[in-house]
This record gives sequence, structure tokens and C-alpha cells, in this order.
Amino acid sequence: MAKEVTSRSDNYSQWYNDLVVKADLAEQSAVRGCMVIKPYGYAIWEKMQSILDGMFKKTGVKNAYFPLFIPKSFLSREAEHVEGFAKECAVVTHHRLMANPNGPGVVVDPDARLEEELVVRPTSETIIWNTYKNWIHSWRDLPILCNQWCNVVRWEMRTRLFLRTAEFLWQEGHTAHATAQEAREEAERMVGVYADFARNVMALPVVVGHKSPHERFAGALDTLTIEALMQDGKALQAGTSHSLGQNFAKSFDVQYTDKEGNQQYVWASSWGVSTRLMGALIMAHGDDNGLVLPPALAPIQVVMVPIYKTPEERAAIVARMTEIKAELEKDGHSVEIDDRDNLRPGFKFAEWELKGVPVRLAIGPRDLSGGTVEVHRRDTLEKVVEPLEGLAGRIEGLLDDIQRNIYAKALAFRDASIRKVDTWDEFKEEIEKGGFLLAHWDGTPETEIKIQDETKATIRCIPVDSAVCMEEGRCVYSGKPSHQRVLFARSY
Repeated sequence: MAKEVTSRSDNYSQWYNDLVVKADLAEQSAVRGCMVIKPYGYAIWEKMQSILDGMFKKTGVKNAYFPLFIPKSFLSREAEHVEGFAKECAVVTHHRLMANPNGPGVVVDPDARLEEELVVRPTSETIIWNTYKNWIHSWRDLPILCNQWCNVVRWEMRTRLFLRTAEFLWQEGHTAHATAQEAREEAERMVGVYADFARNVMALPVVVGHKSPHERFAGALDTLTIEALMQDGKALQAGTSHSLGQNFAKSFDVQYTDKEGNQQYVWASSWGVSTRLMGALIMAHGDDNGLVLPPALAPIQVVMVPIYKTPEERAAIVARMTEIKAELEKDGHSVEIDDRDNLRPGFKFAEWELKGVPVRLAIGPRDLSGGTVEVHRRDTLEKVVEPLEGLAGRIEGLLDDIQRNIYAKALAFRDASIRKVDTWDEFKEEIEKGGFLLAHWDGTPETEIKIQDETKATIRCIPVDSAVCMEEGRCVYSGKPSHQRVLFARSY
């Protein structure tokens, strides 16, 4: 089955597209720009969602749900926000269809035009802050820490499954605070949650930093980001958290009475990750044999394949596997026995490698009589024969080791792909090799845009957790003074 997937060295982009489809993660839909997430792909997303949801709730966040449709006038209240999304908005203009008077089918009823057009949400700041006006009156009503899991629409015509689609799934947190400091702290706390999830669950090393003013979320005072590096040397923005100041509170007149009896505008943050994380998972860890899933996110952590010739051998082996499965599930692991009788073991092995299952166990008649099992780990493709006795306990340690090893491999690749550059000629040469470049920048949007126009590289972030960046120098492009290095890369 891996032969049906283009190798990364031949065509990385096609490798990704092949893998998404062949591993049963997603496929194109009948609606241009939208995707169908298949059960196996959605199972991974559900694990992401469940783990992140628990992490959010530990910080005091509660889930809510807000409307899919946003009155067009709401988007006009915050000028910078609407400018950032105007070209991506899908707009509902009518509320009814009618039978086609000139032939078969249906047409839009011309008498059913809405009094005000509705925008299919590209993001929910406006509808949420219009709602918060009804919830917030006193300092006792603050803070509000809300999150919603939903879909959004940003009209994209050049799409790629999981990475960029017209409709995608995500979560968006929207919080309201009494002070600017509380809002900033919330934005910092949530980008920290994202970084923790990326590193310890996705096994994805990320750089945490501030976006440049040019790259900030529309309407934000500050945007924090986690940036990951894919195996082709391109960066991927994996999650963002924004300090929104009082812009939306002022646009929707959301005020509260403070302890001294004075009226104050509320301070805001928002933060979100999307099904783009699925793309990051694939591109950061996959190989030419298929997916490589960290055990923390694998829908099936252990698959067992019986090898037999007769019905009697099959029955005996499956019975023993059922006992092992019960032991592993008791320890909280997800396990599947692949006893399909219409497929050869070799085909099954290739299929589960393609789907990235962390551990594969194979038992044949000799193993059964000898009390052994063949253990295959997906991350290294190593196979060993072990005793069946005590297997369940060893699987626990093996899964932990696989999780650590996947992260270590990605971290080594990322660190080897970060390079300092000090001249414009050096920058232009090194950016062609891919990876992250640490370079001085004079802090102006004019220089940032010129660098992007000439090299297609953008400032991914101004790192917050790297002492190596904090040094004086001169901008690689303009030669003007610079107080720190920033992270450049070409990106998805």
C-alpha cells in the first residue's frame, strides 16, 4: 500500500496529498474547497479535541455555542477586523427557494431577500461581543472565559486537505477581563497550553513568539503564536492567541462598573487552533511508509494480526489475543484485533503501517505454542520477538518510548534546521534550503514586506523563549540597527 504513496523526496506535496487520502483521513467533497473528514481522520481530531478541552477547563474555561450567522452590520463596527476578513466572507442573501417556474429544479425566491445579509462566521468576535454586552454589567461579572468548538468558513479557492479549506473545524476561545494585564496574561496562558499540547501530545516541537504587527490577527493589539517546522523545511502556524485590548468592547459598547463605581470598557483575548493541526501531525512525523502517529493521539495504539493456516489455529490465536486485548484495555490502551479472513498478513501489515498505528503484534502457531509474540514499532520499523508473559506491562513502556522518540526525532530535525544569517546575500542563499532563519530585522513593515516580496519568506514570530535572539545587530535587508533576531521561514 505504501507503494501507492509518492515518496517525500520525489514530490513532498504529492506525498502529503496521497497520504491523507490513502490513510483514510479525508477526501475532497462535492462542494468545492470543502472536505469530508473520514472516520479514522475524525477519530484523531476527536482525541485532539478531548485532550485540549480538558486542558482548557483546567484553566477555568467553560464551553458555549454562538450562532453560525453574523449580521453584516456587526462586521462593520470594528474596521480593522472587517478589513482582515472581508475578502473571505460567505454571505447569505435570501432565506427561501422556490420551484423553478421555467423548468425543473429550484431557484432562489426573489421575494425572499433578507433585510440584512448574514455572514457565515469566519470567526466569532463580533457576535460574541454583541452577546457579552448582555452578560457584563459589574466587575463581579468578570472574567468571562468561554470557548466554542465549531466550524467556520473562510472562502478559499486554492485549497489543500486539512491545511487550507473553505470550511474547517476549530475551537475559538473568547475571554473578557477587567484589566489589560489580566487579558494579556490569559493570552499568554493559552499559548502556553497550545505549546504544551503540541510538545507533549502531538510530539511536535514548536517555537513560541509574538507575531509582527504586519502578521497580527485583524483587530488584535498582540498575537502570540506557536510555529512548527515541517519536513520539507516550511513553517506551519499551529495555533494563535490574541490580546485584543478594548477594541471589540468599544465597538459593541461593553462596559462594566468597577469597584469604585466608575464605568470601564472590558479587555479581551481570543485564541484558537483548527484541523490544521491534522496537517501538522502528518507532515511533521510521516514517512514514505505512511503516517507515524504519536501514541497519545493514535485512535488505535496497538493492532494485533493473527497468522494462521487453519480455522483451528485462527480460533486459538484470536482467543489468546482477546485475553491480551482485555489486559491492554484495562490499562487504558486502544487495541484492535485484525482477524479479517480475506486479506493476507502482509497486506494487513502494510495497511497498519500506512495508518501509523504505533505498535503491531503478530502471533502465529509457533508463537502460541512457544509463548512468544512479534512486536513491531512504527516509529523505527524495528521488530523483535518477545515472551508473551508480562507483555501488557511492557507495552506501556514501549508506547511511552515511542512518544518520546517521535518528539526527539522532530526536535533534532527542527534544531538542525535553525540557522543564523547576518547578510542579505546569506539570507537569500539559506532561505532556498528551507528551515528557520534567525536574522536581524529593523522592525518596520516596509522592510518586512520587501523581504517577503523578494524571497517569499515571512517573519514567523519574534521568539519569547530563546536567549539566542536577544542581541544587538543590523537588519539583514536595510542595515539599520536591530535589537534582536526574529524567525523567518517560508510557510504554508
